[in-house]
Amino acid sequence: MSHTIRRFAAADRDPMLAFAAALPEHDLLFLGRDLKHPRVVDAWVGAIGEGYIDSLIAEDGGKVVGTAALVRDPLGWSPHVGEVRLLVSEDRRGAGLGRDLLEAIFAIAAQHGILKLVARMTPDQTGSVALFESLGFRGEAMLRDHVRDRAGQMHDLVILSYNAAATAARHQAFGWNE
Repeated sequence: MSHTIRRFAAADRDPMLAFAAALPEHDLLFLGRDLKHPRVVDAWVGAIGEGYIDSLIAEDGGKVVGTAALVRDPLGWSPHVGEVRLLVSEDRRGAGLGRDLLEAIFAIAAQHGILKLVARMTPDQTGSVALFESLGFRGEAMLRDHVRDRAGQMHDLVILSYNAAATAARHQAFGWNE
């Protein structure tokens, strides 16, 4: 299976809604907002325009099969921290698409001078946890009963973090500068 990764554009609104509609609801719990709602995607497009979110989509044959975003708050107390959000369609998991999207987000984070990345997910999303850990993220916090699904069931939320500054320093020490 092939895919193309590119920047998310306002014209991708409806294909993104179709992509989100096809995802299991459980995949969306870490986002804080329901991506299946058009107003949420509209707000996302607005945040991209304002420079708070850098977002990518992966598509195959014009169909969205994955997305990744780097959410920043340059006006807040932690402008050096970026939150990574990743979604991959069920039929594309385990094939390297998530890794490709995350590596592209790493490059964008470096362009912004981001020193720390964080990612949130439910701990039972073992494939996602394993992917993030394989790229250097480590568990930092567990928030018990932090999100509630439509049926009212509570779910824990795990926060993973990646220290980009420490990784860059290690690479420099070993002469692996890019």
